[in-house]
Amino acid sequence: MSELERYYRVLELEVGATLEEVNQAYKDLVFVWHPDRLPKDNVRLQQKAQDKLKAINEAREKLRSLNGNGKAHHVYHHRPPEPPKSYQETHQPQKQNSDLSGKDFSRANLSNKDLSGRNLSYANLSGANLSDTFMHKVILRGADLSEANLFRANLLLADLREANLRSANLIGADLSGADLRGADLTGARIRSGDRLLVKLIGANLSGAIMPDGLVHR
Repeated sequence: MSELERYYRVLELEVGATLEEVNQAYKDLVFVWHPDRLPKDNVRLQQKAQDKLKAINEAREKLRSLNGNGKAHHVYHHRPPEPPKSYQETHQPQKQNSDLSGKDFSRANLSNKDLSGRNLSYANLSGANLSDTFMHKVILRGADLSEANLFRANLLLADLREANLRSANLIGADLSGADLRGADLTGARIRSGDRLLVKLIGANLSGAIMPDGLVHR
């Protein structure tokens, strides 16, 4: 197996996959192997997750580089591979853009973006498309997310205190560990029939207004 083939295999892709497919596969695998989703006291699984993330980061960086410069993969035989970025480096937001509090993103298309760690407190995201967006530990306190599309959005450990989520689409969203105290979810889509389609494991819903209008106690 060539080095190029190995990178595609790490991302569970066929050789020749598009850059869009590479990026999506990367997000999916990071979601699966995120350390916060695994037991903290299981050293073996935590180490395995770190090893997986390192390999996933390396594969994406190599395939993105190849796609960007159009060079054949034999270039790797003449130049040593660059050290892979750590998980923390890859997901650390750039300082100059990390504070987006109060910004107006109403009706914006932010689908598939990585907003993890960003400060979007009191931002206007009403009607925004946030489907498949990665927002791990994002700060959305007091933000307006009314009628926003959060289909399959990753909101692990997000701060959504007092956020306006009225009529938002939360189908497939992962809100595990999120702080939703005082949030307004009136009319939000979270079910298909009697089936709950939102992950709320460990979420704090104290004082939140639920989709049916009742306050969670």
